[in-house]
Amino acid sequence: MADVAKDTPEPGRTLIRNIGRLLTGDLDAPLADSDCLMIEDGVILGFEEGDADRVIDAAGCALAPGLIDGHCHPVFGDWTPRQNQVGWIEMNVNGAVTSFISAGEVHLPGRPKDAEGVKALAMVAQRCFSNFRSAGAKVIAGAPVPELDFDRDFYVGIKEAGIRHIGEIGLGTVAKGPDAARVTGWCRELGIETIMHTGGPSIAGSHHVTAADVIEAQPDVVSHINGGPTSIPHEEIRELCRHANGALEAVHNGNEKSALVALESAIAEGRLADFLIGTDAPAGSGVQPNGMLRMATLLASFGGLPAEQAWCCGTGNVAKRRGLEQGIVAAGRPADLVFMDRPMGSDGDDVLGGMAVGNIPGIAAVMIDGKMRTGRSRSTPPSARVPVL
Repeated sequence: MADVAKDTPEPGRTLIRNIGRLLTGDLDAPLADSDCLMIEDGVILGFEEGDADRVIDAAGCALAPGLIDGHCHPVFGDWTPRQNQVGWIEMNVNGAVTSFISAGEVHLPGRPKDAEGVKALAMVAQRCFSNFRSAGAKVIAGAPVPELDFDRDFYVGIKEAGIRHIGEIGLGTVAKGPDAARVTGWCRELGIETIMHTGGPSIAGSHHVTAADVIEAQPDVVSHINGGPTSIPHEEIRELCRHANGALEAVHNGNEKSALVALESAIAEGRLADFLIGTDAPAGSGVQPNGMLRMATLLASFGGLPAEQAWCCGTGNVAKRRGLEQGIVAAGRPADLVFMDRPMGSDGDDVLGGMAVGNIPGIAAVMIDGKMRTGRSRSTPPSARVPVL
């Protein structure tokens, strides 16, 4: 059978006009003073009107970069064996997520743990998701979980195979400080991104990882600083915000109180730009299509963070810390965009006001690479307004 063609951007020029609020995803300037956006061949061209092949009237909706779930556990296709659920990626797109980063394909039944099998699984996952995009979603997969018997040559091999990051240190036999530091040292030399489980064991075979372990290893991302799902003590969270060099990630499937402690500590240390959000789904607690929206709204309501900055924690902050082009509304960036408004019946003048009082946005439409992928969301409350195509 012939290979299926890869998903392609929307050709030509698209003008989006009548934007109510334009969120950039960039923490340095989270709101843009413009009511229009021009897209060409799936890439943002600029913020001025001009000739276009098609016009989208945002009808006063806010426009924002699509969320990036920086911590998820895909396996193959749009199915998760962890919950035996089909369509979880598509439903997350309906929840404003346009990109996903795998933290390890650990839920595959019978997952191999030998070096050749682990490398093969990562390569297959990476290559499958580069060709398969449910609802247009971009899934950055292929995250091999380190084991104690893997030597430096293993990491050389995955680098040569095009693997860009490893799975969570701590989900395999590598977990404690000295062993984790050896792995992060090799990966740092080779240019492979490292992430490290933080907190109590999540699944059988995973380990309890303390703040001391993380500080000794210094991974590029402190995965679920608020627990996955069991949190380390709050004082250890504060220690990580002071002494861990990597990005500080809080997840939906962790401890919500600890997520707020981490946010407060990150702000106190001047590290809001290092604060990222994810879901850690699929997991034992399920699949939450609105998990990223709920995390951003938690930060904006209980956390007191301006909603436009909370959105940056799931978009531009992730893009900058993890080397992605998407996640920021700027010329030359992919047109991965979300139209949203306050949900019907919500307090607040607009979507940002609604988030500030604790209501998740109503997603009116989702665009990936300039191509409309959804209309009014199937997973959020209905938005007060919708764009007109």
